[in-house]
Amino acid sequence: MAKLQQLADLVGGEVSGDAEIEIGQVAPIDKAQAGDITFVANPKYLPQLKSCQASAVILSPGIDVSGQNLLICANPYLAFAKILTFLQVSPRPVKGIMPGALVSESAVVDPAATIYPGCVIGERVTIGSGTTLYPGVAVYADVTIGEDCVVHANVVIREGCHLHDRVILQPAAVIGSDGFGFAPDGAKYYKIPQVGVVVLEDDVEIGANTSIDRAALGVTLIRRGTKIDNLVQIGHNVEVGEDCILVSQSGIAGSSKVGNHCTFGGQAAIAGHLTIGDNVMIGGRGGATGNVAPNQILSGLPLMPHKKWLRATMTLPKLPEMRKDMQQMQKRLDELEALLKEK
Repeated sequence: MAKLQQLADLVGGEVSGDAEIEIGQVAPIDKAQAGDITFVANPKYLPQLKSCQASAVILSPGIDVSGQNLLICANPYLAFAKILTFLQVSPRPVKGIMPGALVSESAVVDPAATIYPGCVIGERVTIGSGTTLYPGVAVYADVTIGEDCVVHANVVIREGCHLHDRVILQPAAVIGSDGFGFAPDGAKYYKIPQVGVVVLEDDVEIGANTSIDRAALGVTLIRRGTKIDNLVQIGHNVEVGEDCILVSQSGIAGSSKVGNHCTFGGQAAIAGHLTIGDNVMIGGRGGATGNVAPNQILSGLPLMPHKKWLRATMTLPKLPEMRKDMQQMQKRLDELEALLKEK
């Protein structure tokens, strides 16, 4: 529980109404009851406030709502996330190395880390303070995991990879699988050893069943603050910049470099050996087959400015009718040309 004023102080907001009211949890606007706080980040939900039973509402400045306790702040969505964390996310308990975990004698595990049963920790692994490894995690030799990381069940971290601080790996993510490299040998293929590593910098989050391939030589690098969704494929020697968002089923082929603060929609694809500039947004199912300059919003395959792509997709349903009209115009043109020849 917390008073509304405490929550306002937490998120840098202001209270309009009863600052001393007690708040127990965050709830959706249509299900909130007394003791709950809800939020409105999208104006289309404002009419629902008339029937909302929440004790308080998080709102942007300049919205006139009477008869309700308000927490007013510039970014209601961010405030919602911080308050939800404060009220409803319990700190992870420190349990040390639990019975049933298999930890190499040469591994160095901080006493304030937690290793659940079923984990396998290889030789010369280092695990920092506050980090938690849930059941079934496999950590190969020479891996370094920093402080306050969360590694969920059945994650695999291959040899030599490095996780900095506050990294989150969702269930069944694979960090450091072999890159897809094969040299043609007549009608066969010879596997190229993948002897590089993966580095995940501070505050990176990797989704469930996402795979990040180790470099053939050198490093596959995911820079600070980048968030990668479920079912994403990152090829060997890729570099992804800071604070990027990669949505589910997107993929980046080997040796491509992505700038800072890029966003790729679902099933977006980047071909190999390309450079994508800073602040590039690629819509779902968009595909980059060449280098992309910074500061653009693009969609489609081949990529084009998003507004142009919207106009093009609006034309698609009309194509059969347009084709029919063109065939009729061609027929009339042929008839006119035939009449002219007769004269």
